[in-house]
Amino acid sequence: MGIKAADVKKLRDQTGAGMMDCKKALTAADGDFEKAIEELRKKGQKLSAKRADREAKEGAVIAKTSHNKNNGVVVRLSCETDFVSKGDSFIALASSFADIALKNLPDTKEELLALDCGGMTIAAKIEEQTGVIGEKLELAEYAKIVTVAGEGQVLPYIHMGNRAAVIVAVNLEGPQYEEPAKNVAMQVAAMHPIALDKDGVDSSIVEKEIEIGKEIARQEGKPEAMLEKIATGKLNKFFKERTLMNQTYVKTTSKESVAQYLQSIHADLKVTDFKHIKLG
Repeated sequence: MGIKAADVKKLRDQTGAGMMDCKKALTAADGDFEKAIEELRKKGQKLSAKRADREAKEGAVIAKTSHNKNNGVVVRLSCETDFVSKGDSFIALASSFADIALKNLPDTKEELLALDCGGMTIAAKIEEQTGVIGEKLELAEYAKIVTVAGEGQVLPYIHMGNRAAVIVAVNLEGPQYEEPAKNVAMQVAAMHPIALDKDGVDSSIVEKEIEIGKEIARQEGKPEAMLEKIATGKLNKFFKERTLMNQTYVKTTSKESVAQYLQSIHADLKVTDFKHIKLG
């Protein structure tokens, strides 16, 4: 049967696939749109299998928060090349996944992949777009913060042209706390803290840092009886450098910590949670 140009354009608008790919899919499906979409998905599945061992270190990281600022999500959609990652259609695809995540607030990446995206799951959409784009695509990471109305707000920050993104939750609501929260989100993007404070650092990391501190002191010839005290001192320095509230606030020339900066805005202002996702 003859395939009309209008039908080819309609399929292209619906899937983002190239004109020739759409024509071939419609021809193979005898003009049936649903079957044509399935043909494009099969192409994506084959390409996904062929490129499964490829590294997808490029991509786009999107952070979004709800209208009332009570909830926030971060999504990383990965691809193989910088060229693809900077394309408007790729960024729009990543953004659409973030919208779905924000609307549904799934608990895991696997749950997010199973959600509806225009009549198919996000996982199926990624397969389809693998065939369209011609590179390995992967929804690599997902994180969320959910707060209770009246008990805090979440603010987003996207860093370096979608190469990293952060969401930060503070315990006080109101527009006067939005800029401080965004400033702290920029701090997270720049300084890569691993936890809010020392209580949030995993015990295995603490034990490892103590052992490293002891070994360094031992190699420096310090007495064995002093190793624990020296290692504890080094651990406190580690907490200052790697935990958000104890880090030196980078947007000022003073030596105040992030916690002190927030207290200068309001005595009770605190960060309650943060999520940071970056490419790589």
